[in-house]
Amino acid sequence: MGLSYFLPTLLVLVGSTLVLPSVRGNAELQALMKIKSTLDPGNKILTSWTGDGDPCGGSFEGVACNEHLKVANISLQSKGLAGSISPAVAELKSLSGLYLHYNSLTGEIPKEISNLTELTDLYLNVNNLSGRIPSEIGNMAGLQVLQLCCNQLTGNIPLQVGSLHKLKLLALHYNVLTGEIPQSLGNLLSLSRLVLSFNQLTGRIPPLLTAIPLLQVLDVQNNSLSGIVPSGFKRLDRGFQYQNNPGLCGFGFPSLRVCEGTDSSYINDLPFGVSTNNETLLPHSKNVNSHAHSGRSHIAKKVLIAGTLMAAIAMAASGSIALYRHRREKQKIGSTVDATESRISTDHQSKDFCSRSASPLVSLEYSNAWDPLDDGLYGNGLVMPPRILQGFRFTLEEIESATHYFSETSLLGRSNFSAVYKGILRDGTHVAIKSINVTSCKSEEADFVSGLNLLASLRHENLVRLRGFCCSKGRGECFLVYDFTPEGNLSQYLDVEDGSGQVLDWPTRISIIKGIAKGIGYLHSSEGNRNPVVHQNISVEKVLLDHKLRPLIMDSGIPKLLADDVIFSALKVSAAMGCLAPEYITTGRLTVESDVYAFGVIVFQILSGKMRLTSSMRFGVESCNFRDFIDPNLRANFIEAEAENLTRVALMCTSEAPQSRPSILRVIEELENLGSMC
Repeated sequence: MGLSYFLPTLLVLVGSTLVLPSVRGNAELQALMKIKSTLDPGNKILTSWTGDGDPCGGSFEGVACNEHLKVANISLQSKGLAGSISPAVAELKSLSGLYLHYNSLTGEIPKEISNLTELTDLYLNVNNLSGRIPSEIGNMAGLQVLQLCCNQLTGNIPLQVGSLHKLKLLALHYNVLTGEIPQSLGNLLSLSRLVLSFNQLTGRIPPLLTAIPLLQVLDVQNNSLSGIVPSGFKRLDRGFQYQNNPGLCGFGFPSLRVCEGTDSSYINDLPFGVSTNNETLLPHSKNVNSHAHSGRSHIAKKVLIAGTLMAAIAMAASGSIALYRHRREKQKIGSTVDATESRISTDHQSKDFCSRSASPLVSLEYSNAWDPLDDGLYGNGLVMPPRILQGFRFTLEEIESATHYFSETSLLGRSNFSAVYKGILRDGTHVAIKSINVTSCKSEEADFVSGLNLLASLRHENLVRLRGFCCSKGRGECFLVYDFTPEGNLSQYLDVEDGSGQVLDWPTRISIIKGIAKGIGYLHSSEGNRNPVVHQNISVEKVLLDHKLRPLIMDSGIPKLLADDVIFSALKVSAAMGCLAPEYITTGRLTVESDVYAFGVIVFQILSGKMRLTSSMRFGVESCNFRDFIDPNLRANFIEAEAENLTRVALMCTSEAPQSRPSILRVIEELENLGSMC
C-alpha cells in the first residue's frame, strides 16, 4: 500500500485535530454552560450539555450548528424548563433561531439578547417571563419573528420595535402591557401579523398601520382602546379583530358601534412620518399657537396629501392581498397533511440536526413566509422554481399552531431523519406534518426544489397527497403537510392475535391489494409528461388506510428530497424485513422492478396476516396448500380461486430475476380478473 492509500486518512486526522479545538472548550461552549446553569439549574433536563462535550457533534440536546461549526439554533420548546434566560445567550453571535417557548421560564428578558444581530426567530412565548420588553430589542435588525405572548410582561411596547424592518410576525398577546400602541409600528412594512390582544393597552389604533402593505391580521381585542377605527382596516376583513374595546367606534365595521359626530383631533392625529425614536404627529388643535393657526391651510393640504397617499397604498395592498387570498383559496391550502411514521421511537428528544456539516440549504433565505415565486429559487433570482409550487406554502406560524408548537403530545412518530406530528388547522382540518432536517436534504438547492415540485405534482387516489410545505431557516427544518389518515398503517393489521385487534375481511384485503397496485402503477407511468417515479421503499408501514380503509402509499417521491446517505440508512430497515429486491445487494440500484418485488412481498403479508414470511409459507403457496398459508383469523372465509391467483401474482412479482417479474400494469390487469391458475 502506497502513500495514496494513507493520504486520505491522514488528511481526515489532520482535519479533525484542526476542527475539534474550535468546538470543544471554546467560548461558545462556555456560553452554553452558562445558559444551561440558568435554564436548568437542577440539571434535570439538559444533562447532555457537558463541559467536555462537543456542541456541534449532535450530542447537545436541541443545539444545532452551521457549516462553520458555530451554534446557529437552540430548540428547547416544551422541555419543562423552569429557570431563567441567561445574558450569556448574547455570546452566541451566529444564533439565528432561539426557541424556548412552552416552558416555565421566569425572570426578565435580558437586554443583552439584542446583541444577537443574526437572530431571525425569537420564540419566548408561553412562559412566566416578567418585566419590560427591552427597548434594545430594536437593534436586532434581522429579526423576522418576535413571539412573546402568554407571559407576564409589563410596561409599554417599546417604540424601538418599529426599527425591526424585516419583522413579519409580532405577537405580544396575553401579557399585562399598558400604554398606547406605538405609531412607530407603522414602519414595519414587512409585517403580516400583529397580535396585541388581551393586554391593557389604551389610546387609539394608529392610522398608519393601515398602510402596512402585507398586513393580514391585526388583533387588538380585549384591551382598553378608544377613538375612531381607521376605515383602512376594512381590507383585512376577518383578519381585523377588535372586540371588547368599549371605547372604539367606527363606520362600516360589524359589531362596532357607530361613531357619534366627528372627532377633529382624530384627523389631526394622522401622522406625516414616524421615526424610530419619537413619533411625529400633527399637534392637537388645542395646542396650536397663532403661527400654527396661520398655517392651517398648509396643514390641511398636507393632511389631504397624506390621506390620499395612504388610501392609494391601502388600495394597492388590498388588491395584492385579494389576489393572494384568491390564490390560496384556489389551491385549497386550508386542508392539509401526513401520516404516522413507520416506527415510533421511545426517544422523546428530537435529534434535529446531524453531526455532519450542514447542507447549503441552511443558508437559503427560508422564513416564516418564504415565497420562492417572489424571491426566485434562492432569493437571488438566478433560478425560478416550478409554477406548480405556487400556493403550496404554509407559514411557520401555521405549522406551529397546528402542532401546538411541536409538543410531544402531537408527535406521531420519529425516524432517523424526520418526525411526524398530528396537527389541527385553524379551520378544524386534521393533518399530519412531516418535519425533515435540512441537513438530511439534498445539498443542491435546485435538486431539492425540483423534488418539491415532483411531490406537489403527484395526484392519485391511492397516494397520500401533499397539501403544502414550509421551510424555516431559523429552525433548520422543512415541513411537508399531508392529508391525515385516521386508520394507521397496514402493519397494524398484521400479526393480529385472536381478539387483540381488527381483522381485515377478505373483500377488504382484495381491495387494499388492488389499490396499492394502482398507486404503484400511477408512479411508474409517464403521466403528465414526467418520468416514471420509483418509490424505492414500499412496505406495509408505508401503506396508510383512510376512514374507508382505502390504501394510500406514503413517501412517494421523498427520495428526490433526501441526501443519498439518508436514503441508504432508511433502506436498511426494509432490507432487514426482506422487502428489498435481492439485486439491490449487488447493484445498489432500485428500479421499477424492485418496486414490483416489494409489492409481491406485501401481497404475501396481506394474505398470510404476518409481517415476517417463512420458507414454509412459500412452500405452502407453491403447492397451493392455502389452508396452511392464508391468515387463520379469516376462519376460512375467503375465496380459494382468488387466493390462488393472488399467490401466483405474488410469486411472479418476487422472482429472483428482475426480468422475470411482470410490469405493474400487467399485475393490475391480472387483479381485475382473479381466477384459479393452480
